[in-house]
Amino acid sequence: MNAKPQVLTIAGSDSGGGAGIQADLKTFQELGTFGCSVLTAVTAQNTTGVHGIYPMDQQAVKQQIDAIGTDFDIRAVKTGMLFDANLIEEVTQGIKRYHWGNLVIDPVMIAKGGASLLQQEAVEAIKHSLIPLAALITPNIPEAEVLSGIQIIDTESRKQAAEAILQLGAGAVIIKGGHSTDPDVAEDFYLDQDGMMLFLRSERLATKETHGTGCTFSAALTAELGKGRTMEEALFTAKEFIQAALAHPLGIGSGHGPTHHAAYRESKEKEVVHLVRQSSDLFSNGYAQRRY
Repeated sequence: MNAKPQVLTIAGSDSGGGAGIQADLKTFQELGTFGCSVLTAVTAQNTTGVHGIYPMDQQAVKQQIDAIGTDFDIRAVKTGMLFDANLIEEVTQGIKRYHWGNLVIDPVMIAKGGASLLQQEAVEAIKHSLIPLAALITPNIPEAEVLSGIQIIDTESRKQAAEAILQLGAGAVIIKGGHSTDPDVAEDFYLDQDGMMLFLRSERLATKETHGTGCTFSAALTAELGKGRTMEEALFTAKEFIQAALAHPLGIGSGHGPTHHAAYRESKEKEVVHLVRQSSDLFSNGYAQRRY
C-alpha cells in the first residue's frame, strides 16, 4: 500500500483553531495528505485577536526539524509565522539540511486584529535567507508592499512588486487580492521566473469569517504540490478550497470567525474561479481564459 504524501508545516499555533498549525493540519487532511508540524511559537489567540505570543526556543525548533527530517519523506513544506531572525535562520538551515523542496512561504507578518507576528529585523532574514529557497511565496498586498518596498495601488504597481519579490530569489510569487478595494472580485496575481502570469478571480464574499484564510490557502498549495500537482493545478485547487471555506461560514466566535476547512470536500459547487493565463506582457492582448 502506498503511503499518503507527507507534507510539513513550520509555523505558530492558534489556540482558537482557525489559523496557524491547526489550520494547516486541517487543510492537509482535507486534501488527502499526511501533515507533520514544527511549532515555532505558541499564541494565545481567538477570533477577537492575538492576546499573547510565546516563541519556541531555537534548539526546540531544531530538534523538531530533525525529528521530522530523519523519519518522514517530506514532499512539500510550508512556512508560516517564524517570529524572529534566529528562528528563521534555524528553519532555513533545517530545510537545506534535509534538501526539502516545494517550499511555500506564507510571510505571516500581521494578524487580522492588527497584532505584529514578525519582528522587524526578521523581515530582512526572510528576504535574504528563506525566500531564495522558495518555490512560491504567497504575500497579501500589505506583505508584498513590505517585501518589495513598492506601494501597490494598481495593476502595474502590483506587477512591479511581484517582479521585485522574484528578484529576491523565489521561483514564483502570488500576491493575494483579499486586501484590494474591488468590491466584487478577489483577484490573485501569479508571476514566476519564466514569465508566466496567472490571474485567479473569484467572487468577493461579504463575510467577516476570514480568520486563517492566508494560512489555509498556502497550506492547500503545499498539499497539492506535495501530491505532485503542477503549480497551475495547485493554484486552482487552493483558490477553490479557500473560496469554499469562505462561502460556507461556521458562525464560530464573536470576532473574525474561522474559515470552514471541510467546505471544499462537502460542497458540490466548484465553479467559483476564473483562471486567466498570460505568458507575455501584462497589458498585451494575449489573454486565454478558462472557466472551470
